[in-house]
Amino acid sequence: MLAAHLNAPHDLELVTKDRPEPGPGEVLLKIEANTLCGTDYRLYTGAKTAGVRPGVVPGHELAGRVAAIGEGAIDIMPDLEVGRQATVSIVVSCGYCRNCLADREHLCLNLELFGYGIDGGLQEYMIVPERALRRGNLFLTDAELDPRALCLAEPISCCLNGLDQFKVNSGETVAILGAGPIGLIHAQLALASGASYVFVSNRGEERRKVADRLGAIGVGPEELPARVAEVTGGAGADVVIVCIGAEALAQDALELAADGGRVSYFAGFPKGSTSELEPNLIHYKELAVTGGSNARRRDVKRAIKLLEAGKINVDEIVTHTFPLSRVADAYQALHDRVGVKIAVVPE
Repeated sequence: MLAAHLNAPHDLELVTKDRPEPGPGEVLLKIEANTLCGTDYRLYTGAKTAGVRPGVVPGHELAGRVAAIGEGAIDIMPDLEVGRQATVSIVVSCGYCRNCLADREHLCLNLELFGYGIDGGLQEYMIVPERALRRGNLFLTDAELDPRALCLAEPISCCLNGLDQFKVNSGETVAILGAGPIGLIHAQLALASGASYVFVSNRGEERRKVADRLGAIGVGPEELPARVAEVTGGAGADVVIVCIGAEALAQDALELAADGGRVSYFAGFPKGSTSELEPNLIHYKELAVTGGSNARRRDVKRAIKLLEAGKINVDEIVTHTFPLSRVADAYQALHDRVGVKIAVVPE
């Protein structure tokens, strides 16, 4: 089978190797698609190294199908069946650290991640280890989905985790900074939550048009404050979601928010980056400021249900597909920001 190995930063190697066989308590998935995100590129460049094993198979937004079941795996997960469509919750948590015990398993102090330390979806077949199966990280779908759609369960689950923290209520105004895949998913979730106005700010006109087609309002960064002020009588946005890891946006978000508003620094910022903030904006506006990192297993389950119900427009998100044999081209397209989201599919 073909597999991509990330040996070191900027060293992504496509290799041919034997197809694995599942051992006791393991499950073998036949990968049908794997979408790429900005984090994948940060792993590739070495900008993100924590928990990354040299030689790992990257890919954490994956869709597959149960191809083989190891001895004893059905005792762990009784509904396992060869041929069932499946994906994983990428955070394999320990279950006993302080964060796990406080319902923050996605921030587990001992976590392992698919595509970082555990081989991920940029290969034709993938082993789900016994420890992941026992933690409930393998999810089977109840309805057949386009594999490209099922891949989105991972980013959607992360957005749902963020949404649980800042909430979007009926009739509110939401400003989203960034029209990448995450920003566009957040826009759809905000609209589904009943927001009256959802502004999506982006410099690129094509991404703004995508936001428009999804029912949001695509605007340029320079015009965003005036457009928000226009519909809120100068009050500001009830919710501001930062979906680009640009330091200057941390202050912009505080300025955009209304009194009593909520600001989510959802994007991952470069390691060690700092921002100059005006803390009085938080103080006098009484803002609630949150972050968002990874997702719990239950968030993945919710994301799959949203996809099965057709609540997310997948075609506007996943716009380009590359075969696994051209995985290097897929990474280049990711770097060049071709389309919105890139999928890699085994041939």
